[in-house]
Amino acid sequence: MSSKRILVVMIAVVVALTASLSFAADQPAKAKKTAVPAAKKAEAEPEAAKAPRLTIVEPVKDYGTIAKGEKLDWSFLVKNTGDTDLQIIAAKPGCGCTVADFDKVIKPGETGKVTAHVDTTAFAGPIAKTVTLETNDPTTPTSQLTIHAVVKPYVEAFPAGFVRFNLLQGDADTQSVMLYSEEDEPFQVTKVELPVDPATNEPVKWVKTTYEKVAEADKAPNVGRPGQDQYKVNITVGGADARIGALADKVHIYTNSKHQPDYFVSISGVIRPTFRVEPSMLNFGEVTPNDVSATRMVMLHSNNLKAPESFVVSKAESSVPAIVTSVKPSANKGEYEVTLQIAKDAKPGDVDGAVTIYTNDKVNPVVKVPMKATIKAATPAAAASK
Repeated sequence: MSSKRILVVMIAVVVALTASLSFAADQPAKAKKTAVPAAKKAEAEPEAAKAPRLTIVEPVKDYGTIAKGEKLDWSFLVKNTGDTDLQIIAAKPGCGCTVADFDKVIKPGETGKVTAHVDTTAFAGPIAKTVTLETNDPTTPTSQLTIHAVVKPYVEAFPAGFVRFNLLQGDADTQSVMLYSEEDEPFQVTKVELPVDPATNEPVKWVKTTYEKVAEADKAPNVGRPGQDQYKVNITVGGADARIGALADKVHIYTNSKHQPDYFVSISGVIRPTFRVEPSMLNFGEVTPNDVSATRMVMLHSNNLKAPESFVVSKAESSVPAIVTSVKPSANKGEYEVTLQIAKDAKPGDVDGAVTIYTNDKVNPVVKVPMKATIKAATPAAAASK
């Protein structure tokens, strides 16, 4: 019995020694395994710390009080205080500001520029125009540049610096603006220049201007420096030379103002045709004289909203005998129906012609509508029913 106990104790001692030796043998290997990643991490840390750093020398440029119409250009200095190349991915201007140029890559320790431009012609009072930079700086991927100014109009127009027209072709209208000044010196309009027609590079023929110094009793009230002269500028738009479409021109007014020598009055609006034709061309397609589609309609509508009944269509003539025409007024004032009908005795074949419509319009008294058709012979059944 005692010998068995001794044997059990000896086995337990052997097992304990074996486990102890195995644990001791594993420790250097584990230490070796854990030491390698730590060393690598220590080596990698300087690489991870390298990055570009955006530093803006002067993020805000304040111009103070400036004259309206002045052009502001400013180059913001951008420095890279990091360890790798700073990339300016984009420079996005806000409303009323443009970006002339910017350095796309800035080396570590070097300085680049972002140049912004602001035209103050359309502004008055305090303004703040911004440029948003997008960079590869991990800490500040976006940042903002700002131009501040207080825009003072030394020359202004009453009631506004624009005129708007809604005209029919051939008609003309005149609108006026009053120019006044905040200058200390006597104010004077020296010249008015018409807009230029880009097609001819000559002054447009559908805009005319005159100007005159305003009598004391006729001055615009409560505007400008007291005692300062005011000038009335008359702008006439329209006439026989006016082109149909939207108006988008500017009249250039020259003054003796030392702060704001140039003033522009914008001309907007539209010149509409005196009447409209719908459709502007006709194609009957393949048709027999007895088809329902052998009859088509052209509508003429007056664009004169004040007196549409003044527009009259007197007659319509077809250039080909295969198509006959008739004219009658519709139920609406200033509206006429021109009916085009394939003649019952029209011979088969292609038709290519036009219908000429005569009106009392002074600008476009005659209008032509092209028309085409391929006339087929009537079927026996259709001929029998006739």
